[in-house]
Amino acid sequence: MIQATLHQLKVFETVARHGSFTKAAEELYITQPTVSSQVKQLTQAVGLPLFEQIGKQLYLTAAGRELSATCHDIFEQLDNFEMKVADLKGMKQGKLRLAVVTTAKYFVPRVLGSFCQKYPGIDVSLQVNNHQELICRMQDNLDDLYILSQPPEDLDLCAEPFLDNPLVVVARRDHPLAKQRNIPIKQLTGEAFIMREPGSGTRKAVQNLLDKHKVKVQVRLELGSNEAIKHAIAGGLGISVLSKHTLVWENVSGELTILDVQHFPIQRRWYVVYLGGKHLSVVAQTFLEYLIQETQHTPELAMLA
Repeated sequence: MIQATLHQLKVFETVARHGSFTKAAEELYITQPTVSSQVKQLTQAVGLPLFEQIGKQLYLTAAGRELSATCHDIFEQLDNFEMKVADLKGMKQGKLRLAVVTTAKYFVPRVLGSFCQKYPGIDVSLQVNNHQELICRMQDNLDDLYILSQPPEDLDLCAEPFLDNPLVVVARRDHPLAKQRNIPIKQLTGEAFIMREPGSGTRKAVQNLLDKHKVKVQVRLELGSNEAIKHAIAGGLGISVLSKHTLVWENVSGELTILDVQHFPIQRRWYVVYLGGKHLSVVAQTFLEYLIQETQHTPELAMLA
């Protein structure tokens, strides 16, 4: 059996994650020589090099990659053990790693706020990414739970819907279509349109609907931010399709209106997702249950259903 201490493994894992001895020393609040010494001792215990340096860049060797994956499993199990011990003591303590798509930032922080008030012993790491970046995080198993509106079909996932996510056509209040009702979708043909970036789940849903009804719009802008899209609409650059959630609690929403277009809203759902076969920690399971319950009883969110 390889003789290695948990401290050595933690130092190695931190170096591997940052690709830097200096950054690892900064995170762990120890000196760089100490980091180098711990990695050297671990390398001797393994009997194979764990890193190789090419130029100024540090890379993991084959043995290093295997040990990095092993460290990830070890520390995840230790975290889970600590959470289970706290749970047995009647406390909820530990860390929740949560990753969400950009549009979910309009409601997730409100849920997290009340969750952290109820469970002050839980620390939360929240990552906000676009759809493609979130999928990459899933594939690398970097987080406990993921929140998105379009779970990928090619991954083994457990996905539970918990909230409606209607997509609506949004325009400036003085747009010629703003006062019309039951607008035929064909009437969007030729309209100046502001689209989300390629790969966005919202864009895919919109494009599928437009293609189904043979509607061709004039894509004037492609933007990767809901904020930028709303301000572009307010600036008179065109119309767009956004989640209704993006229009809540926003000052700019006073300049915008939802158009009454046939076949809209596009009915979608928010899902909380985790990898199939993953054993959720006590903390992750607690948040999952809290999220589902809380979103059903929050008036601002229920209003969007």
